[in-house]
Amino acid sequence: MTQFNNRIRQVVLLLVIAFLGFLICRELFVFLPGLLGALTFYILGRERFFRLTEKRGWKPGLTALGIILFFLILIAGPIYYTITLLSPRVTAIFSHTDELMIGVKAMSQKIKSITGQNLFTEDNFTSLQKNIANFIPTFLNSSALVLSNLLVMFFVLYFMFTGGRAMENVIRGFIPLHQESILALAHETKNMVKANAIGIPLISLIQGLAAWLGYTIFGLNDALMWGFLTGVFAFFPIVGTMMIWVPLVIFLYAQGLTSQATGLLIYSLIITGNIDYLTRVTLMKKIGDIHPLITVFGVIVGLQLFGFMGFIFGPLIFSYSIILVKIYAHEFVDSTRNTI
Repeated sequence: MTQFNNRIRQVVLLLVIAFLGFLICRELFVFLPGLLGALTFYILGRERFFRLTEKRGWKPGLTALGIILFFLILIAGPIYYTITLLSPRVTAIFSHTDELMIGVKAMSQKIKSITGQNLFTEDNFTSLQKNIANFIPTFLNSSALVLSNLLVMFFVLYFMFTGGRAMENVIRGFIPLHQESILALAHETKNMVKANAIGIPLISLIQGLAAWLGYTIFGLNDALMWGFLTGVFAFFPIVGTMMIWVPLVIFLYAQGLTSQATGLLIYSLIITGNIDYLTRVTLMKKIGDIHPLITVFGVIVGLQLFGFMGFIFGPLIFSYSIILVKIYAHEFVDSTRNTI
């Protein structure tokens, strides 16, 4: 009877813990990109942090702040420069919406003549005008969310660094696997995160260079600047580079430069838009020995689950699935066979 009562208390306690965990995760889900970002930067900076604090005797708090400041400059520098470049141009676009719509119609007619598909109907134009009018409030809300996630990321990262050894020991204690399996998981996590952290900026650089070449070929002013902005926006999933080259194509159509606009449109669709997938598959294989299928399907799943951070953690989920199956086979299936 006593054993039965203990079992009931255990089940009730686990249900309460699960319910509280669910509530916490649900309320903090909006900050998930920031939490995943903190984990990413911790993995990237932990070796340097422990080397400085444990071997050279640096103070953990100041060392953590120094590494965080380095990461902040690494992120904030391109963002600040991008905003500085884009702000006057976005203002100019929204003060000449009539010319913008003329360019959109001209581009739509050219696409229809090439493909036979009508890209924009009258209803679409009306909807587009409304979306343009609502763009700034939506952009400001998105910017506030991004800023909040950045603050959460660096706040959590500080405590991850200063309590790193204790945190890792606690996590190891909760994982119900042998030491070699835990080391395999840790190695896979480190390998995947580093491969994506290096690969994604390289992919954006390649896309920016490809876009700059196209802008130069088709006679755009400030081609280098627009190439830089295209590379920055390549970080954003699916439509990242389109946020730069589509307005540029529309601008050329609005100026009556039909041949240049059409050439840039075709170049951007074929080269700028697709070089991302080619370089992602080849670079991920070279940098982290990640299978192309894991990269492609991992990104698709990750973007749905985690947003932008899905570029890193989507492939990681696929890799975890594979390695956990191997660990299960090693720890349970093989041991069962040996006992038969």
